[in-house]
Amino acid sequence: MEAVPSEWEFSCDLEVDYESQEIASIVYLALDVDKELQPDKVKRQMSISDGKLSVHFEGVEARFLRASFSAFVDVLTLATKTVEEFGKGMEL
Repeated sequence: MEAVPSEWEFSCDLEVDYESQEIASIVYLALDVDKELQPDKVKRQMSISDGKLSVHFEGVEARFLRASFSAFVDVLTLATKTVEEFGKGMEL
């Protein structure tokens, strides 16, 4: 029997260590509202644990995965810089 190829052939993982569960949670909540624009072509799963934000991407083609990953990193950078600048002493 021949193996059925997975529709989600391409994947990558990203982990950011914020060294704080609170900061990781703030960034997670800020990013979680933005869903993938093409969920039939790219999937993104996020989780936080021990102050680390972990993100797993899967895509049907490398170009969709690259575009999604790149856009996500841009927004992740913005959220991280915002929390670093204005989030000192904030509580969830």
